[in-house]
Amino acid sequence: MITIDNYLDSHFIHRSNWLRAAVLGANDGIISISSLAIGVAAASQSREPIMLSTVAGLVAGALSMAAGEYVSVSSQTDVEQADIEREKKELQEMPETELLVLAQIYERRGLTKETAMQVAKELTAADALSAHIRDELGINEISQANPLQAALASGISFCIGGVLPLLVVLFAPIQSMEIWLYVFTLLFLMALGAISAKAGGANVYKAMIRVSVWGTIAMGLSALAGYIFGVNI
Repeated sequence: MITIDNYLDSHFIHRSNWLRAAVLGANDGIISISSLAIGVAAASQSREPIMLSTVAGLVAGALSMAAGEYVSVSSQTDVEQADIEREKKELQEMPETELLVLAQIYERRGLTKETAMQVAKELTAADALSAHIRDELGINEISQANPLQAALASGISFCIGGVLPLLVVLFAPIQSMEIWLYVFTLLFLMALGAISAKAGGANVYKAMIRVSVWGTIAMGLSALAGYIFGVNI
């Protein structure tokens, strides 16, 4: 039997919060660590400096991604909570005005003036605060992000993404390290693009092309910087 909860859960938008953080972390891990390794490899004749910079970049990047995601989402949550508290106060102090605001929102969405007012009255009677949070402030369960969940998803996925180029650094020949890194990074990015597109119900080929293009630009500029500013180490 199909229920409204089952039907809504089948949509991909419910995955948007954790999927965004996970894809961002993995993508950043692959590109950042690969670009760093390529830049150092372009200026180095030995494996040790490349390994050292890659491991250091992996640890620092994962912590930075997790902390940045936590702070960013926490700030968003703080703003949302402040608006909700303000809405509570307005509902207590001027309920008639808030009812008119709600009715005007529904009217702008296509309902007639009479129907909009009736809907606003019924929703206000059922749960006034929820109606205003959802329809006036635009906050719902889908848009609300969990800071800890986002931080963990971002940090862990960065580590997973960053370990892939680290394996290339460990086993690829030092003489052609940049080429090996570039080729495998493109493969990693295309796989990530395909997986994230599948998980989000998006176009797989568009996602693969998008991450490949930006990954190539990042690695190309890193290699150029290594050749221009590097010294043999």
